[in-house]
Amino acid sequence: MKTLLLIVGPTGVGKTELSLRVAEQYRCPIINCDSRQVYRDIPIGTAAPTPDELARVPHYFIATRALEQDYNAGQFERDALELMERLFATHDVLVMTGGSMLYADAVCYGLDDLPSVPADIRQQVQQSYEQNGLQWLQSEVQRLDPEYWKTVDQSNPARLAHCVELSLATGQPYSSLRTNTRKQRPFRIVKIGLDRPREELYDRINRRVLQMMADGLEQEARRVYDKRQLNSLQTVGYKELFAYFDGEYDRNRAIELIQQNTRHYAKRQLTWFRRDKEIHWLNAKDNYEKNYSIIDTLLHRADGM
Repeated sequence: MKTLLLIVGPTGVGKTELSLRVAEQYRCPIINCDSRQVYRDIPIGTAAPTPDELARVPHYFIATRALEQDYNAGQFERDALELMERLFATHDVLVMTGGSMLYADAVCYGLDDLPSVPADIRQQVQQSYEQNGLQWLQSEVQRLDPEYWKTVDQSNPARLAHCVELSLATGQPYSSLRTNTRKQRPFRIVKIGLDRPREELYDRINRRVLQMMADGLEQEARRVYDKRQLNSLQTVGYKELFAYFDGEYDRNRAIELIQQNTRHYAKRQLTWFRRDKEIHWLNAKDNYEKNYSIIDTLLHRADGM
């Protein structure tokens, strides 16, 4: 039986390097499950793998879409499963890594078949969003579905609007419609979670944001500023810099907000992943040899060896 090794964890924890070394060990490619790294032109703000890292191991779903192209977990599920069917023909193990919780769950479990949203409700939500902005969407999700609010990417208007639309259309919280009925996959899945002590993780996040700014994040954001309304750019890093460009606050405040909102996102990621009891958690502070030994043992156990 073929095996998918899924490596997840909060942003900034160290998933990239662990995934690279494991993929090198098993001589297999890496399938990226990140809803923003799939887009071109924004590698700094999305912490995409560097050219050197991409040269070490073949990667998929990195910079494959234009910013104008919408992409979602349902499309990723279909695309990833089709790709994996081809890759498993020549590999016994594939590594998948990323921090997009819904993308990972889409591949592991499949997505629920949800009711369609009437056109008038979709139009109503879209108009309200255009008139009142992201804050209105956020307040509506908190009102209609406080459970979903705890784990959703709170800066992603597409996901927030989807929750509002379905909640209004059905009269039920969106989270209650998600049955989490698990679809069967023709491969085994071994899940690894990577974590660090909270204070250390937050310090790494703060320092990484400063490094991104030094690497040219502000210039990258200015290059795409005229496209700021696109869903692909409604994410931490860009929205704070766009507001700075608009004169809402100064550069230092923008950096502080990027750090703060990234820490909040990491907390939501951990809340989501901690609910999955199939995840085997590793300490990113432990040396690679120790963590690799645990991973290899789990893979062999899953393979019945």
